[in-house]
Amino acid sequence: MDDVFAMMTSGVYVVTTRLKDRINGMTAAWVMRVSFKPPLVAVSIGKERFTHNLIKESGVFAINILKEGQEQIGRHFGLKSGRHVDKFMGMDYFTLKTGCPILPDTAGYLECRLFSFHEAGDHTLFLGEVVEGSSFFGSKPLLFRREDYFGR
Repeated sequence: MDDVFAMMTSGVYVVTTRLKDRINGMTAAWVMRVSFKPPLVAVSIGKERFTHNLIKESGVFAINILKEGQEQIGRHFGLKSGRHVDKFMGMDYFTLKTGCPILPDTAGYLECRLFSFHEAGDHTLFLGEVVEGSSFFGSKPLLFRREDYFGR
């Protein structure tokens, strides 16, 4: 079944959050639009991921949409745990309404307030209401291939 799941296409995103003075981000591929009114998006995050509990406690997250050529950023946020390392050390970012880190020079971003969450097996599906967002025209989104970020 893993081979079939690998054929499902998606983009590459860095999901960021802030809880008080602690910021973190992680690479994710399971992101989708859910509703126009209100504007909702969903992200599925493994329950063991450090970002998971930060989002649950803070109630905010941002989705940074990586563009073609940003595989290294995806690897940076996907191969280390924020429990043990500050992934933002030496990285540029800015904040807006939610205080979540926004990565510059990506294809775009969405800032969200937690709308609801639902248990989904070994993951939690977080629904976020979009409170701010922008795309940077001329950018092509980076497409996810598991072997680019997690090995074979």
